[in-house]
Amino acid sequence: MHHKNIPEILPEKAVLVGVVTQEQDSNKVNEYLDELEFLAETAGAITQRRFTQKLASPHPKTFVGTGKLKEILDYVKANDIQIIIFDDELSPSQTRNIETSFKDIKVLDRSNLILDIFAKRARTAAAKTQVELAQYEYLLPRLTRMWTHLSRQKGGIGMRGPGETEIETDRRIIRDKIALLKTKLDKIDKQKATQRKGREQMIRAALVGYTNVGKSTLMNLLSKSDVFAENKLFATLDTTVRKIVVGNLPFLLTDTVGFIRKLPHHLVDSFKSTLDEVREADILLHVVDISHENFEEQIQTVNETLQSLGAKDKPTLMIFNKIDAYTFIPKEEDDLTPLTKENLSLDDLKRTYLAKENYPCIFISAYKKINIEELRDLLYKEIKNLHLSIYPHRLLY
Repeated sequence: MHHKNIPEILPEKAVLVGVVTQEQDSNKVNEYLDELEFLAETAGAITQRRFTQKLASPHPKTFVGTGKLKEILDYVKANDIQIIIFDDELSPSQTRNIETSFKDIKVLDRSNLILDIFAKRARTAAAKTQVELAQYEYLLPRLTRMWTHLSRQKGGIGMRGPGETEIETDRRIIRDKIALLKTKLDKIDKQKATQRKGREQMIRAALVGYTNVGKSTLMNLLSKSDVFAENKLFATLDTTVRKIVVGNLPFLLTDTVGFIRKLPHHLVDSFKSTLDEVREADILLHVVDISHENFEEQIQTVNETLQSLGAKDKPTLMIFNKIDAYTFIPKEEDDLTPLTKENLSLDDLKRTYLAKENYPCIFISAYKKINIEELRDLLYKEIKNLHLSIYPHRLLY
């Protein structure tokens, strides 16, 4: 029996572009570009090269200035690059000007790329509606770009979702679609709110954290169930709620979408029902990837997002995950360079954080199952205290 040759879908080749300004120095830009490269990889692209430009602020017309744009264009043409990805959100006029220069090469920004990953990840009707709404709201001010060739000839990354099947350049049609999706989402939000109200009188805990810190792996461990987890950004889009029992104490645990720096505000708005799980939780389990070199900045990003949701002051348990991957480089005695995180042992870090945080902390490895029993004990203690204060008349069993 002969099988037809199915053409292999090759990853698209991409270049990344960032700007060094007074607000973000070259180290910071490289960190952002590392993350952008991981985002591109998650979407299915291979980064060939990075370009950075020093400017007082991004160029209002071309983001990087015409000289740098010409340099990028020459490289892109010589190396058969299909996508150019900018690390910051481009304005509609910047997108238009850059697309005019790059003709049939796709021009994306960080927001566009994140939206694309969300479109790829969405499984349920709720997630699909949320992503579609965010995509249309992103597209509305950018409708002047030439969809006609974009939607028909360019598939793949950044081109999923709205505009792929139908060419709609009429703003009114897009606004009608947005209104329709908002109505649909309101209905979904009301259903989810009713579901939340209908849950038994149990403490509700929500896993929060930066994307790819191991929330779903931890959820699998605690609930002994199979929640989708992989080493990619935004593996979880749909909220998963599980009933967990620690000791003799049942509680509800919710796995939520990961946060990220420069998250498009359209997404935060459209993922309201998902984030309501965080708003309405009695306790937050803030998972941190301690092996990540910028874990402190990731904590800050999560805290800022929680602040914007009005959930910053909730009881919180800090769970430092991935201790098995933590790297420790002892410092030579005669080395006069300042201490870095890598020069601190895990014990040093534990002492620092146990002293620094106002919350209970625990250091674990969900992957290697290290300190999981200690985590269960801590959860039992925290949830029991909360249960007695919130439901004093309901006996624990």
